[in-house]
Amino acid sequence: MRLLLDTCLSGKAATVLRDIGHDVVWVGDWPADPGDAAILAWARDENRILVTLDKDFGELAVVRGEPHCGIVRLVDCSVTRQAAVCELVLARHGESLVAGGIVTAEPGRLRIRPATED
Repeated sequence: MRLLLDTCLSGKAATVLRDIGHDVVWVGDWPADPGDAAILAWARDENRILVTLDKDFGELAVVRGEPHCGIVRLVDCSVTRQAAVCELVLARHGESLVAGGIVTAEPGRLRIRPATED
């Protein structure tokens, strides 16, 4: 899958996800962080699922109606588990994400918000 990992995720997670076959761009490799709105727009323009720890992206997508190509938010996820949890979410809910869904992964719980019809 095509992913954009926010700077709050580890570079190690980006490497692991690349190694298992995903097309991953990590914002931490960019020269500067352009801000949440620009990151979300870039992910959309590049047809990438955004993976983040930051709840502000959900607000941009849900409250403000900003278009996106799927968002995964990891909550209380240690650096060492980020890639594994992300891969689990993609395996179980990749189709929903590609359709524009939002998945919040918390320890012991996944919340799925399907894409809304316009």
